[in-house]
Amino acid sequence: MKMNLTGRSLSTLLDYSVEEIKYILAQSHKVKMEKKNKIFPKRLANKNIALIFEKSSTRTRSAFTVAAFDEGAHPEFLNKNDIHFGKKESTKDTARVLGRMYDGIMFRGFKQDTLNDLIQYSQVPVWNALTDDHHPTQAFADIMTLQERFGDLQGKKLVYLGDAANNVAHSLMIIACKMGMHFVICSPNSRRPANDIIIQCEKIMKETGAMLEFLTDPKCAVKHADCLYTDVWISMGEENNPDCKERIDILKPYQINQELMQATEKESTLFLHCLPAVKGLEVTEDVFESKNSAVFDQAENRMHTIKAIMLATLT
Repeated sequence: MKMNLTGRSLSTLLDYSVEEIKYILAQSHKVKMEKKNKIFPKRLANKNIALIFEKSSTRTRSAFTVAAFDEGAHPEFLNKNDIHFGKKESTKDTARVLGRMYDGIMFRGFKQDTLNDLIQYSQVPVWNALTDDHHPTQAFADIMTLQERFGDLQGKKLVYLGDAANNVAHSLMIIACKMGMHFVICSPNSRRPANDIIIQCEKIMKETGAMLEFLTDPKCAVKHADCLYTDVWISMGEENNPDCKERIDILKPYQINQELMQATEKESTLFLHCLPAVKGLEVTEDVFESKNSAVFDQAENRMHTIKAIMLATLT
């Protein structure tokens, strides 16, 4: 399967068709095998990549840096405190400068509008490595990890538990619907995904045969699940919000623990987490360290999927 995505940015997964998502996933498996066999074709030689970070990261920074080096590109880390981004210089002016010097731009930050300005004014591919609304590069790694374990994902049951009013839940819901999965959001009604994204996913379901459910009872939600997924209950940048204690209190019943894993009635149920995890809150230590946990496969796959995204949009 060949597909021309050259010059495309990645803002949200809503922008990519089912076929385009499957193409990038296929390339992700390919480049992972190449790296395992120590094959480094350097397909991005002489390319320069700007990595803009408003929010710190372990996996994102490492994944983009290693993926770029593997392919012969030069990644440049640009911390928000190192450049005039959004302070002395507007985002659109910064975008026009970087677009003339770099071949691609990664953005990890807060506002989706900031990302959209970078896309509009830089005139080079811009990749969303996390905003308040979406986290598409994480979702690619999640689905790649599920494919490695289960193969075809049509009809597979993926249950997301806890705080679903965040970027990870949004992107995971979109890609699960595009892959034809049975996707369940199990959360308090006050922490459901954004309604406009739910509406978009309901349209996708009709095309792919996916199922989308919203439940509040964890034990009911996880029955016969192929995978349980959770994220931190307090996202980066929200630590000082006045509702943090109240949010944790209402999310306690959604902790993934051994009792909940057993409620799936399947020994093969996988556990995923985008990391970093707060063990003892959204997940217990024993589940995190269990044979059902694939969180470090998932973390590694950030690198392979990001490499595939860069190759697809830059070459």
